[in-house]
Amino acid sequence: MVPRKFVIVVAAIAFSGLFVGAGQEAPSPPKEVTYNRDVAPILYKNCVVCHRPNDIAPMSLMTYKEARPWARRIRDAVVERQMPPWHADPSVGEFLNDPRLSDADIATIDAWARTGAKEGDPKDSPAAPVLAQGWHIKPDVVFTIPEFTITGGSQDDYEYIYVPTNFTEDKWVQSAEVMPGDRRVVHHATVSVIAADKVAKKEEENSKADAGVDKYHYRTGKVLHLRRDAPIIDDGCSYPTGGGVPGEPSGYLNIVPGIYLPGHLAETRPPGFALRVPAGSYLQFQVHYSNHTMEDVKDRTSIGLVFAKEPVKHEIAQYEIWNNLFLIPPGDDNHKVTSCFTLPKDVTVLAYTGHMHFRGKSMKTEAIYPDGHHELIMNVPHYDFRWQETYFLKQQFLMPKGTKLVTTAYFDNSLNNPQNPDPSKAIRWGEPSDEEMMGFWLQFADPAPVQQKSTLASKQ
Repeated sequence: MVPRKFVIVVAAIAFSGLFVGAGQEAPSPPKEVTYNRDVAPILYKNCVVCHRPNDIAPMSLMTYKEARPWARRIRDAVVERQMPPWHADPSVGEFLNDPRLSDADIATIDAWARTGAKEGDPKDSPAAPVLAQGWHIKPDVVFTIPEFTITGGSQDDYEYIYVPTNFTEDKWVQSAEVMPGDRRVVHHATVSVIAADKVAKKEEENSKADAGVDKYHYRTGKVLHLRRDAPIIDDGCSYPTGGGVPGEPSGYLNIVPGIYLPGHLAETRPPGFALRVPAGSYLQFQVHYSNHTMEDVKDRTSIGLVFAKEPVKHEIAQYEIWNNLFLIPPGDDNHKVTSCFTLPKDVTVLAYTGHMHFRGKSMKTEAIYPDGHHELIMNVPHYDFRWQETYFLKQQFLMPKGTKLVTTAYFDNSLNNPQNPDPSKAIRWGEPSDEEMMGFWLQFADPAPVQQKSTLASKQ
């Protein structure tokens, strides 16, 4: 579930940048700063992807009339580096989708707000960007689930819906975006590629409600939880599975064109890298519904796909690595949990995602290479469940077989955490937002070149 103050935080989130270093002077803005000449270009480039009508931000900044009432709030959020949102440590890695503002842009917005937030000459304003209604990409094809009704007041409900692609040949996906049908009730959605011959078994597994799944899990409705008597392993790296339940490894392979999470935008892969959707396959929509209205709400969540427009050199997949056995004691404000996973093959690294719930505090992942040297590859020092990013690398790199990925997360289950649903409870793994997860996702490509076929989506 997402608290009401999430709306306020998002208002303070779509504007952040870099800190001006100690003793360093911010660049001097023009003597007279106006919206049309100086501020609109910054907002159009960095902010209106979310701050536009009927999108995830609470207000539009597309025009002077819309932006002017928020001038002071915009200035505060930018100067305090709360907007645009970005939670990765800037000293660890360089990322394609880093939206942080330059010091010069921050100084310009600061000066504009402090000098009367003037409009300026309309002739100075650049053309507003043309954005597809509701989308942050321009999909080549859209798949939508059948209409689904979410009962009023239902807090946590997981639904699995299977949609046929009807592709008669393999397609290569460069970009993807998952769009909730109704943001009031869709907490998150993950879309995975499933072979047609596995759909019936998946549907049977997911249809079992209020049932024991195995000796370590049980369901309430269709929502999965860890049994209280499951082994307690906070340090997954000390356990044979690396953090997975007994008999199962901590990491597994998945093909995920797109996900929707709070604050998560479209995923666009670098040129030459794409995800293959085989002919005849299905898309599995795993949708987490949370309806805090007291009325029934209908949803039709969709995914939009953009096909690769140039030859694909490398095929993308994802390792999802978890510790599923931890226990966070009541009141613990700095509880440490680790997971470990050793790569079974060479991979080309594209992106990282860290995932926790409301008690998540920080997460970092270190690579220990076969030659023994260590490298910190991801560091999120201030994790925020209300705004979750995937970090796409500017420079992809080879990570060899045998590399050990060590993820360390800290959780705050105390009264000091304003997001904490209940600090009096001991917390274990579970799908509901008021329970916890600890996951690191490595998006990668096969280093071996794709064997080009006449069925490439770029030729459609």
